[in-house]
Amino acid sequence: MYKVVIAIDAFKGCLSSVEAEKAAAEGILSVFPECDIISLPVADGGEGMLEVLIAATQGKSVIAYAHDPLMERRKTRYGISGDGQTAFIEMANISGLPLVAVKQRNPMLTTSYGTGELIFDALERGCRNFIIGLGGSATNDAGLGMLQALGFRFLDKEGNELGNITEDNPTSPTGSVINGMCGQLMSEVASIDFSSTHPALKESHFTAACDVKNPFYGPNGAACIFAPQKGADEEMVQELDKGLEHLANIIRKETGRDISAYPGAGAAGGMGGGMLAFLRAELKPGIELLLNVLNFKEQIKGADLIITGEGKSDRQTLMGKVPIGILQEAQKQHIPVILLAGSVEDCDLLNQAGFQGIFSITPSPLSLEQAMKPSFARMNIKRTVEQICRILAINDAICSK
Repeated sequence: MYKVVIAIDAFKGCLSSVEAEKAAAEGILSVFPECDIISLPVADGGEGMLEVLIAATQGKSVIAYAHDPLMERRKTRYGISGDGQTAFIEMANISGLPLVAVKQRNPMLTTSYGTGELIFDALERGCRNFIIGLGGSATNDAGLGMLQALGFRFLDKEGNELGNITEDNPTSPTGSVINGMCGQLMSEVASIDFSSTHPALKESHFTAACDVKNPFYGPNGAACIFAPQKGADEEMVQELDKGLEHLANIIRKETGRDISAYPGAGAAGGMGGGMLAFLRAELKPGIELLLNVLNFKEQIKGADLIITGEGKSDRQTLMGKVPIGILQEAQKQHIPVILLAGSVEDCDLLNQAGFQGIFSITPSPLSLEQAMKPSFARMNIKRTVEQICRILAINDAICSK
């Protein structure tokens, strides 16, 4: 009897990790009905991270209200572990790009303030450990909006507070915010006032799930690499990059920390750097963090095969995505790994990395709209895995002769 571990990332915009794994399990059981299957929902720090962490810790989902990237209040959620000590926050849920209409996307104006509000809420509930997923942000404010919500005050050269907080508002931790710290204000920061920060921050530990290695600023930094996909034109990119460089110098002056070249400081529009500098956060690859929480190396012991997957597999898969994290753990125990994807490129590179087989679940040329239909994707995952298992069954028959 085979033991097969299924650990498939979400097919973004189509199937959750749980849904994709259920379809794969059905494909296995259609050929090997007595197979021992272990399904482990996974994510890389972006979409799906929250559900995986809540499930892995027997936690709960918390409903909260916070400000989105354009400072509109909206309903959102985060997670708290079963022991009540750790908060799980996906930045994308309140500061994410999908929350901003395409015509309104402008990283000069968007803010991470809402992410800070969720951290504030969790602090008030007694959480002192935080796992923050940095994927999918709409912002390039270096986390200044988040920090503002936690009581940090950013001052210009005249000593005036930036970010325009006015009027009392009992539903917001620090008042009614008209603008909030945003990308265009980074270059105006001259000093930082720490006197009003939430007192519990001193005893809290932050881990950022971060899947990029980009520095804070420069040609490979937050603005130059990621701001265009958030709505920035070339002029904005240059201004944002200069703002990040200026802010790095202010951070060095105020804290003594040089975050400029730290791998991952440029994640989420510089949020990685802001968390490093002011919250003393650890930056870890999202999949590494998730696999630790899942105790993955113990779960896969004795497995004959691991099936992983994602929406699109190419050379970027090898840069910290879920499948490469799965493969690296499997290789330590000499377990073969098969990779499924909606579309596949760079197959030779993926084979060279160690994947035993790479399979596109898409049966023939068809429109993206058709391929993204959940029912169609589920059927294709099941069909592909069933065909893989039929090949394994033939191999078993040959070897037994």
